[in-house]
Amino acid sequence: MVIEISDNLLQKTGLTSKDIVLKLAIMLFQEERMTLAQASKLAGLHQFQFQKVLTQKGISIHYGETELKRDLETIKQF
Repeated sequence: MVIEISDNLLQKTGLTSKDIVLKLAIMLFQEERMTLAQASKLAGLHQFQFQKVLTQKGISIHYGETELKRDLETIKQF
């Protein structure tokens, strides 16, 4: 999917397109509409980088049962 934002509108926000995508990823993560992995991918960042951004913004990282199970499965692969 492609979302187009006119240059004029983008200039009015004072943000870059990358900033807007990052804000969207953060919002969707906060609303629990995306997992950490999904939001990181949307933002174009490695999960650790995305976590750092969240920490810098004072946003807690909710780590639920689903994430725990996924991490345990990943560990078993090693």
